[in-house]
Amino acid sequence: MKKTIALVLVALAAASCTQTEKGAGIGAVSGAIIGGAITGDVRGAAVGAAIGGVSGAVIGNVTEQPGQCYYRDRYGRRYIDDCPR
Repeated sequence: MKKTIALVLVALAAASCTQTEKGAGIGAVSGAIIGGAITGDVRGAAVGAAIGGVSGAVIGNVTEQPGQCYYRDRYGRRYIDDCPR
């Protein structure tokens, strides 16, 4: 019963987040799992969480901007511009 209540509270908290916050959370959790699994230690999980959190926040931020797309130029720089029609 306690687990069910905890899951409901987490779901309600996540429902009130913006797309940027949701993206950062999902990215951080995924990065921590992958980083920990690959390296087998806490330091790898922490690095994975940091990288995943930043990446998820960037992707989530782009989804909050209707009509805007996320691009990368030939030098690897990222930018946001109007989507092609």
